[in-house]
Amino acid sequence: MGVGSSRPMEVLLVEDDLGLVQALGRALAGRGFSLVSCSDGLEALTLCQRRRFDAIVLDLSLPDIDGLVVLDRLRGRDDRTPVLILTARGAVNERVTGLNAGADDYLAKPFDLDELDARLRALIRRHQGEGDLRCGRLRLERSGPTCWVDERLLDLPAREIALLRALMLHIGHAVPRERLHQAVFPDSDAAGVTQASSDALDVVVHRLRRRIASAGVEVVTLRGVGYVLCEDASLTTRRRAP
Repeated sequence: MGVGSSRPMEVLLVEDDLGLVQALGRALAGRGFSLVSCSDGLEALTLCQRRRFDAIVLDLSLPDIDGLVVLDRLRGRDDRTPVLILTARGAVNERVTGLNAGADDYLAKPFDLDELDARLRALIRRHQGEGDLRCGRLRLERSGPTCWVDERLLDLPAREIALLRALMLHIGHAVPRERLHQAVFPDSDAAGVTQASSDALDVVVHRLRRRIASAGVEVVTLRGVGYVLCEDASLTTRRRAP
């Protein structure tokens, strides 16, 4: 959904102060936002696996796991949803820590509602303006399931889309097997990758390789590490030649 779109901007608020949740829910509803709230970090991580939000407003002092842990886990599974930290921890070093951990913005409590509104809109605009992911002749929606080779739609199953997105977010850089496994099989046990689950990931990689073989890209195996997506200049040139 977009800034200026007819449907509300969907925001996840992770906050254990019920009074603040209710106040923000009423205030933001009249400003074009649809607010989903939860009071702990683990629930927030589950919600982000099940649905896509336009932005996340994240408190740091949560009852189960710290907000910075939530943020680290989101970024670790390549969830790039814009995150605005909203917290009473307003010291400069704490702001720096939050931004370095992967937050997109930081607003200390108490805050002005107009400023929160403006910052959320700016985050969503920037995120939606990043455009599609590209490598070789491949183009993938940054936040959607659609993939093309040149202008031809490429019909990929959900797991191959998840794998491709995780690789395209780090083109030319190794992506560890554990991170890829979590992206492709988000409901699996995060405690470790078994041989069976490792084999399952290899099957998805093999299928993806076959489907994108003509797209001028290559999924390279880095033994003991993971995989890396690279542009194959020879394939790209050969396919474009008359």
